[in-house]
Amino acid sequence: MRSMPDPADADGLTVGQVATRLGVTVRALHHWDEIGLARPSLRTAAGYRLYTAGDLDRLHRIVVYREIGLGLDRIRAVLDDSAADVPGALRAQRALVAERIDRLQRLSAGLDRMIDAHERGLLLTDEQQAAIFGPQWNPDWPAEARRRYGDTAQWLRYAERSASRGPEEWQAIADANADLDRALGDAMDAGVTPGSPEANRLVERHREVFASYFPLTRQMQVCLGRRFEADPGFAAHYDGIRAGLATWFRRVIDASARAHGIDPDTATWQ
Repeated sequence: MRSMPDPADADGLTVGQVATRLGVTVRALHHWDEIGLARPSLRTAAGYRLYTAGDLDRLHRIVVYREIGLGLDRIRAVLDDSAADVPGALRAQRALVAERIDRLQRLSAGLDRMIDAHERGLLLTDEQQAAIFGPQWNPDWPAEARRRYGDTAQWLRYAERSASRGPEEWQAIADANADLDRALGDAMDAGVTPGSPEANRLVERHREVFASYFPLTRQMQVCLGRRFEADPGFAAHYDGIRAGLATWFRRVIDASARAHGIDPDTATWQ
């Protein structure tokens, strides 16, 4: 590096001036200097670095290659190795960029589905919902649930699960619920009593099936049992399977809760 006695005689630019012209940081220029990628050719008597027009041209090329994603080692090879396969390096970088674009597009699609799941609940058309859940299904129910429970932790977990499900997954969940409903009706017909081992197994099965929506604690299950009996829609569903099933199922849930130290009369949604 040549030294110059007076900055006024320097035919060059300071680090700050170069940083401004190129839109890079002074720290980046210092780093490139330290690793020998782009060193200023001049230095004043006071020790200030000065960049020549040739230095600036090299820096422009570094910035261009850095902006298309090449690493500093690859940039050094492109600039300094006369045998370097520059088109090959650029093609390899283009392949990496294409992979990154594909990954970002999939990420964007996933975000869209997550947003839709939070806002809609079910990412199914009305026709798909009717085919999966039956003619009694009301496609307005998910929107109603969103209005009632959209600010709860349970809706958040439900939306997270819903975002990754398609018709096949929902069909499997619907089948599991239908199988449980049949098992409940058969158990009531068979005279299964609340608190019995068979009744308690059905309670556990209900918690497992319901976990496809969100984790269900025993206290929350008690609250659901009350609603199954008191809510006209739920009561009609269960009593449509067997007359009195809504009340029987609530009693079965309560008996299981007592066996686990929970008072059904004071249980809360937690």
